[in-house]
Amino acid sequence: MTFESPNAGPTYLDYNATAPARPEALEATLAAMRTVGNASSTHRLGRGAADRVDLARRQVAGLLNCSPGEIIFTSGATEANNLALRAAFAVGGRLVTSAVEHPAVLETSKALTADAPGSLLVLPVAADGLVNLPALHAALAAGGVAVVSLMAANNETGVLTHLAPIVQAAHEAGALIHSDATQLVGRLPIDLAETDVDLLSLAAHKFGGPQGVGALFVRRGIRLPYRPLIFGGGQERGWRAGTLNVAGIAGAGAAAEAARLALADEAPRIARLRDALEDGLVAQIGDCQINGAVDRRLPGVTSITFHGAPADAVLASMPDVAASEGSACSSGAPSPSHVLLAMGRTREEADSTIRFSLGYATTSHDIERAVSSTVRAVRHVRATLTPAI
Repeated sequence: MTFESPNAGPTYLDYNATAPARPEALEATLAAMRTVGNASSTHRLGRGAADRVDLARRQVAGLLNCSPGEIIFTSGATEANNLALRAAFAVGGRLVTSAVEHPAVLETSKALTADAPGSLLVLPVAADGLVNLPALHAALAAGGVAVVSLMAANNETGVLTHLAPIVQAAHEAGALIHSDATQLVGRLPIDLAETDVDLLSLAAHKFGGPQGVGALFVRRGIRLPYRPLIFGGGQERGWRAGTLNVAGIAGAGAAAEAARLALADEAPRIARLRDALEDGLVAQIGDCQINGAVDRRLPGVTSITFHGAPADAVLASMPDVAASEGSACSSGAPSPSHVLLAMGRTREEADSTIRFSLGYATTSHDIERAVSSTVRAVRHVRATLTPAI
């Protein structure tokens, strides 16, 4: 089938918001939509739909190196985060998370603990975006922690969390560990046979699958008093009732398989393109700052503060480049990035920051166009805002 490049129009550098659908995902989704059948039906057409779901479950499990039976399909990572935190917090105890989590974790955590004062601990981060581990260890040592929820990779800065020692510390303290891995899955390898998290959330559209499909990994053997968000027919082992989105799930599985097969080559190639983007912007613009631990980031993400150039004005001045002021889930909000503020940036700095995120279809030509357009836009905005002498 033909595949229209996402770069046929504006240069697309907003993969952290959503990645263009991979050709394999489009093909699998359309193939499923051309057939009829409820995956819960027992007749031949229903079994055919169930077979597509089973294949997708194996494909997603293959990307994570876990058992297909540990995958619960959801409408996205937001729902998966809600399910995970509701179930883990119901064990009883405190909930520990960080100040730079996605709103799907932070807002859920606040809602769950609203009637239990002192049951939520939000860990601070350093200027490079890394979680304050001494604060985490102090919280675990105090006891009574039900769940620790820390993202695998930050959606605004790309900063990575080294999960292995956190998992070990949490388990030694008797706590469950959940990770929102939405930005990591499909971009860098993750092996759930080695990384012993109890719960993990993902969204298909971040690695080239359809929007509106995600998954929650629930490690076999953990005992959770899970509390479904949606009650009904008991699909997905009771975790999520409702007729399965067979077409979306099929597309998610195909995207997971394509990402798994291409990961070894894609990650280093995308990292080189990201570095070329940063080098070009820093060399030609000056007075800018790259946010986050530069040696511990996703390969395709850069968060850059252009001092003296508000991000909204810069983006409006380069309509031929699709980038973001920060998290797409917070776009339009009057408040600046909570991630950058937690890292110690001023409001003015946060308001002058643009996130560029690259992915599997990004080319060197895209980077050249983006550098040229961004340099021109930042210079224009700075000149416009600089008072005449």
